[in-house]
Amino acid sequence: MKEWKIYIMLVFVMFAWGANLPILKYLVTVVPPVTLTAFRVLTAGLVVLAILWQMKLLRMPTKREWKYVLIGALTNVVLHHYFLNIGLSITSGTHGGLILGTGPMLTAISGAIILKYFPSRFQWLGLVLGLAGVSVSILVGGGESNGANIGDFFVFLAIIAQVLSYMVVSKAAKTLDPRLLTAYMMLVGSVVLIVISLVQEPGGIAAFTETTPFFWYLFLASAIISTAIGHLIYNYAVGKAGPTKSAIFMNLNPLFSLILSAIFLGEILNIRHILGLFLIIAGVLLGSGAAEEIYKQKRATKK
Repeated sequence: MKEWKIYIMLVFVMFAWGANLPILKYLVTVVPPVTLTAFRVLTAGLVVLAILWQMKLLRMPTKREWKYVLIGALTNVVLHHYFLNIGLSITSGTHGGLILGTGPMLTAISGAIILKYFPSRFQWLGLVLGLAGVSVSILVGGGESNGANIGDFFVFLAIIAQVLSYMVVSKAAKTLDPRLLTAYMMLVGSVVLIVISLVQEPGGIAAFTETTPFFWYLFLASAIISTAIGHLIYNYAVGKAGPTKSAIFMNLNPLFSLILSAIFLGEILNIRHILGLFLIIAGVLLGSGAAEEIYKQKRATKK
């Protein structure tokens, strides 16, 4: 497949993921967040499973692989989606999008530390710039309530949980197709979330019966397009374009989140949000290693 087609696919995924944030922000106002998350992830997992069945990629994990599936389900699905949706029920879509934008940077730094190699000066600078971006847009001034700050903290915990899951996924992917791993993690994680929702939100399932068709359109768009198809396309595109180029496209995620939150949720963007977005994008380019890799490639071509 031509390179520009891969880039179009990556832009589509970033738009779908960016749009997913204001969609979730609306959905959690209708159905309690944990209950919503459980059934949304379950729907996404079943869709991914059906697609992989059509592609003849289904197989049962080995005993060793099940260990990674369970750990991945706990971090990537249960903790990530639990904190994300709880946080979005308290904070704004704008703040949530900015915090989620630090994901690639934190992944690169934590991976470097866990895998025992020292991050470069570019990566450390990226970490500082990215965290500064979050601080400028969220923690400095603005008069947000304590509830919003707690929501911001929950969204940040969601990112930390997701970053940790990538370390597990990278090991499991050596023998288990990442797309199949994603499906199993979603199914196992959604079952755990359903149990949590029954305890924490006993009337949550009943809330689905009081929804409108518009709710279900957004619910299915979030589960099928953003979560199921989005992850499948992204995994495929990364395999073709490579992690460095794909990391650059991750910058579009918070950009789309901010714009769409402003359009559909009526949230107001101010200079702090724009400055924060700029710092986060710079942090991702440096912290993910993308900028350093591009710089090295240009130097090599000049020689």
